[in-house]
Amino acid sequence: MDALREAIRRHGRHLGNGIIKVDAFLNHQVDAALMAACGQELARRFRPWQPTKVLTAEISGIGPALMTAYALGVPLVFARKHKPLTMGEDIFFATAPSHTKGGDITLLVAADYLRPGDRVLIVDDFLATGATILALARLAQAAGATVVGIGAVIEKRFEGGRERLKALGVPIESLAVVIGVEGERILLEDA
Repeated sequence: MDALREAIRRHGRHLGNGIIKVDAFLNHQVDAALMAACGQELARRFRPWQPTKVLTAEISGIGPALMTAYALGVPLVFARKHKPLTMGEDIFFATAPSHTKGGDITLLVAADYLRPGDRVLIVDDFLATGATILALARLAQAAGATVVGIGAVIEKRFEGGRERLKALGVPIESLAVVIGVEGERILLEDA
């Protein structure tokens, strides 16, 4: 994904402690055309596993996950971080540490939207430590669904999340891989 790597080079900033700011195109201001291209590519890579749902965490994962779900022709389910009044009591929940929030987050999904027999593709904006994605996998598994793959827009390889996720035994795909940082410079793996 040359366009994604170029966006990271042009707009991405390393803020220290491994935090990469990409809010110019991914998680504050969203480049819709770029997210559509990312969704098409993730859909292409995961179509053989026949996902029936795409699952993500609010809020930054919604853009790429929505575009992936649209390209696959399946529903998007996003785990909420706060329980709205409209959510019933029949829910699945999991907690995960958040690097950018500085504490644990709780992810909630109404049981109506994850069911036994669902084939779930997890899509998120970042794959870093893998904690959020593992929490999403626990939600899917608690519902009796099967996780069939994990897709990330940007992977921070140096944080080791891919290794933690290998235990799930599913394909893991990242559209751009950050292999390290030097000062403010973000080092990307060549395609």
